[in-house]
Amino acid sequence: MLKLNCGFTKKVGEANYGSRGASVALELELESELIGDPDKLKARIRQLFLLAKTSVDEELNGLTLPASDQHNGNSHAPCGNGNGHGNGHSTHRLATASQARAIRAIAGRQRFDLEQLLGNRFGIARPE
Repeated sequence: MLKLNCGFTKKVGEANYGSRGASVALELELESELIGDPDKLKARIRQLFLLAKTSVDEELNGLTLPASDQHNGNSHAPCGNGNGHGNGHSTHRLATASQARAIRAIAGRQRFDLEQLLGNRFGIARPE
């Protein structure tokens, strides 16, 4: 048996000198015969690396959310102050019309189903 380990880490900058990062490490057991076939081995390595990279990219772009993080125990999405630190209580304010238009435009360019994303991630139906 042959073990293949692959990891991918990515950090993206945000406003006000902030950043977010995600990483994943994968391990896969392969048939030892692949050592004798470098092309097939490289193809499996590329496949595993692409899976790791795609997973990290999706996490950073908000396309995935672990089941354990979808709700905070009371069927409401968790709230925070934008820097990863919750303030202990939930405060909501409405988006301006310009912000809602911008969100819709960005989602359209990225071909996201905005209503589904907002519902799954934040428990709301509209960006407003």
